[in-house]
Amino acid sequence: MALENPRTYLQNASTDDTTQRYEDALSIDPYTASEYPFPIISVSLQRPRRSKFMEVDVDGEMDEEGTATAHVKRPYCDSRASTMSCESEPDSISGPGLALTESPFFATYPRLVLLTLLALIAFPLLYEMPWVGTVGMGIIGAKAGPIRTSDIANGDIVTEELHKRADTNTDVCSRWAAQSAVVNGTVYVYGGHSTTQAGQKNDTWSNDFFTVDLTKSWDISAPSIKGLPQPSGPPAVANGFLWNAHDSLYLYGGIVSDSPPAVPEPFSLWEYQIKSGKWIEHRDPKTSKGNNSDSGNQPVQRTGEGAGISIPELGRGFYFAGHLDAFTTPGWSVQTPRLYLKSLLEFTFPGYSNDGVEALAGGKPAGSDGVWRNVTEGGIQDQAKFPSRADGSLIYVPGFGAKGILLSIGGGVEKSFSQMNVIDVYDIATSTWYKQATSGPTPKLRVNPCAVAASAPDGSSTNIYMYGGQNLIPYGQQIQYDDMWVLTVPSFTWVEIDTKGQSVPPARVGASCSIWDGQIVVVGGYTGPDLSCDSGFYVFSAKDLKWQNNFNALSGGNSQNQQHSQEKDPAGLSGSYGYEVPGAVQSVIGGNSKGGATITAPARAATQGPMATGKAITYTVTNSNGAVTTQTGIAVDGGNNKGKGGPNIGAIVAGVVAGCFAVLAGYLGFCAWVYRRQLALYKNHVAMAQRAAAGAPNEKSSFLPSSTEGSSARNGKGSSITDQSSGVGGIGSRITATNSNGGDSGNGVPPVPTGLWPPPAGGNSSVNSSSDDLIVGQEPSFVGVLLNPRRSLRVINRD
Repeated sequence: MALENPRTYLQNASTDDTTQRYEDALSIDPYTASEYPFPIISVSLQRPRRSKFMEVDVDGEMDEEGTATAHVKRPYCDSRASTMSCESEPDSISGPGLALTESPFFATYPRLVLLTLLALIAFPLLYEMPWVGTVGMGIIGAKAGPIRTSDIANGDIVTEELHKRADTNTDVCSRWAAQSAVVNGTVYVYGGHSTTQAGQKNDTWSNDFFTVDLTKSWDISAPSIKGLPQPSGPPAVANGFLWNAHDSLYLYGGIVSDSPPAVPEPFSLWEYQIKSGKWIEHRDPKTSKGNNSDSGNQPVQRTGEGAGISIPELGRGFYFAGHLDAFTTPGWSVQTPRLYLKSLLEFTFPGYSNDGVEALAGGKPAGSDGVWRNVTEGGIQDQAKFPSRADGSLIYVPGFGAKGILLSIGGGVEKSFSQMNVIDVYDIATSTWYKQATSGPTPKLRVNPCAVAASAPDGSSTNIYMYGGQNLIPYGQQIQYDDMWVLTVPSFTWVEIDTKGQSVPPARVGASCSIWDGQIVVVGGYTGPDLSCDSGFYVFSAKDLKWQNNFNALSGGNSQNQQHSQEKDPAGLSGSYGYEVPGAVQSVIGGNSKGGATITAPARAATQGPMATGKAITYTVTNSNGAVTTQTGIAVDGGNNKGKGGPNIGAIVAGVVAGCFAVLAGYLGFCAWVYRRQLALYKNHVAMAQRAAAGAPNEKSSFLPSSTEGSSARNGKGSSITDQSSGVGGIGSRITATNSNGGDSGNGVPPVPTGLWPPPAGGNSSVNSSSDDLIVGQEPSFVGVLLNPRRSLRVINRD
């Protein structure tokens, strides 16, 4: 017989029909039950009571009041028999939906309502279960968490399991080796080590994220800090770098915990969007081919303890050297020695171009994931004299090339250090490394110092401030430093800052340093085992060369905090607003507080590279008295000039030679003027003497003696007049006039006068000897004036 579905029957059939129809069902052979498309059900029924509600006990059996219980028979097959046999295995089903009532309405719709409510409750929960999978946006609300750009590009937004993200605890005992960047007056600090109690040695790695406000003044005992939510995506790392692209931060590199040991994940670049406060993951980055780089299409590895720098004006970030080991690279055995590097990794920010990368040729901007280039063959980079290193500092200096230069300071490996008296210089425009010697006293060798750069108002010098660091040798007996040094460029001279008598912070290593309003803000730093806790916030005035107890926010300045004279130039150094060249630096390079450095080339001459072929970018600065310190200049790209000589030296030599010629020409002109004056004076005296001699005998002349004492006269033919007088010095002067026809002297015309009368007091004095120039009977010569201009000056001045 054809038996309809029992569930349909329960809803449509009458109570009397139920008993008869299911008695027929009980006679069905269970082994032929497969003919039916529904399970075989055994039902034990009694006439129900006339009640609106029917109760079913927990066991599903019918109680004394007539509650129904249904049993579903599931086929059960015994595979152990030679011929498979199957039985129906009962499974009790109970619930309100199986209660027999007078109203089929109550049996159907409450069940649907209940199932709907259960679905509404269960669906959001299933959305977050990782084994179910992500099916879309949650109906309860959008989940806060990391977003991967690769998923956005594919049309899918993949999020990880939702975790509550607590705000960073800013109340810590100490912190060091964090990543930091300053953007528009706010210092962002991520990760690194932090301790919550003195003596803590384990569990120091963190993903703390907080800010320091530099737009307002504060005391170092109560800095203006704010904890941000700890992200669930970016790893907890130390000794990496945080690149600044104005509106985004990029977290690169770093090492994961070694106590307790952690396993690093494959590298992803994490971007923090400042405006939205979201973290975005850029997965599986690969390098691109470019100038002096690798072949391209190589996976970008996470590097630890390298030196980083951001140049947002160029749209690039750099990370130099560092190392690879088990705490940076997945699959690296702890038994495998650490590998130190000397490569320079360059990241071009999204939306910026870079003519050093083939993929961005012709001004093409980088995409949303940016572009990577690994410079490995730049100049001396592949030579033995360019060693591998870690834990150094990288500084950007504008000018001297089309795109500026980078300076590597400090660093080393386990058993050796990088030189401090020779600095490695990288020309950004040509992707080439050079070396430059320094002058002045040299700082002690060290690793992990912090360094910042400040520009003179006129740009004639860039002064690099280096603070702290430590000596690693011998191992286990590290010595931290508390000294402050300045490396002034382009002179490349080290200047040690005298901080005696100041409130100097405890010596430290691994501090994060930023400069804003001409003040260096120090955050954190490892101080060794002797100090239990450290406040971790200090301020140093780069202008006054003093440690101060507060940060003084200045009014004015643009978003990059550039010098007022440099605000229209994107290459102007950020953080230099309000900075002036300190006296200790002026004493070395010349000039004044506004700039005007007189040393405009390295003290130890460069033979090639940007320091030999380029110059600083200088700007017009008007002083308070209206004087102009320096005229505006532009950077000179010396990238294609790798000659053995430097035009700076040639310019100096040419200037000296030209100066000498100018002095010589001036001297010759002066001597010519003296000669002409002396010659005119000589001729004037000759004429006057001749007129005096040709006058009446009794005519008094200033050229004749005013007294006849000691004189003799003889009249007659061939007579002569002779007058002799003894001077004070015993040397007399004589005037002799001889008549041409032997007549009286009064009628004769004298020859060239032989002196001035009377001789001045002093007889043989220098004045008297100067007068002798007119009585020697010869005209003055130009050579004589040239050899002794002072004597000629006396003659013309006496006249």
